[in-house]
Amino acid sequence: MSQATGPSPRTRVVRESERGVYDRETVYRILDEGFICHVGFVVDGQPFVIPTSYGRSGDNLYIHGSAASRMLRNLDRGIPVCITVTLLDGLVLARSIFNHSMNYRSVVILGTASVVQDPAEKLEALHTLSEHILRGRWTESRQPNEKELKATSALRVPIEEFSAKVRQGPPIDDEEDYSFRTWAGVVPLEMVARAPIPDERCRHDIPVPQYAASYSRQRR
Repeated sequence: MSQATGPSPRTRVVRESERGVYDRETVYRILDEGFICHVGFVVDGQPFVIPTSYGRSGDNLYIHGSAASRMLRNLDRGIPVCITVTLLDGLVLARSIFNHSMNYRSVVILGTASVVQDPAEKLEALHTLSEHILRGRWTESRQPNEKELKATSALRVPIEEFSAKVRQGPPIDDEEDYSFRTWAGVVPLEMVARAPIPDERCRHDIPVPQYAASYSRQRR
């Protein structure tokens, strides 16, 4: 049974509160299926929202990037962040335009990022990021050298203050609209991997690895 965590006043879902979910199992399932998070922060009164890749290890979320990037240089100062991840599962077509919607699963995490200083943890953070995107690729690739590690920063965000919001199912129309003659229902959406395309300089005697040939993002 998944353990529920009470939301904070900042993460409690207010609009359509019945869609709020606060257990770690659901939140981690969404995070582990997603690719991109959006990191929101404020610098000198100016809000920024930056899309970036991420990886989760236990109760920590890791993000990385160039040590010279605006985002990492500012987050390293310990400013608050808001990280969001959204998975789109379907278009919900109602009878009225007002009641059209989408089926989705989303997560919001509030916290403070800290730079990973320990070399071993930094390497493990990069491994986590790599395996999050394509499990099995890390061991078959050249490992980061000292110059690359120096040019890369990894940040850790503890997953402590969070919530999820989930919408599933058919359209919900006003009762008087159910007699309106138009098609209503759900158009399911999913991410589908196509056949891998080899690099033109890849040796012909190297087969496509199984993790690429049968890649799937569905982790539900």
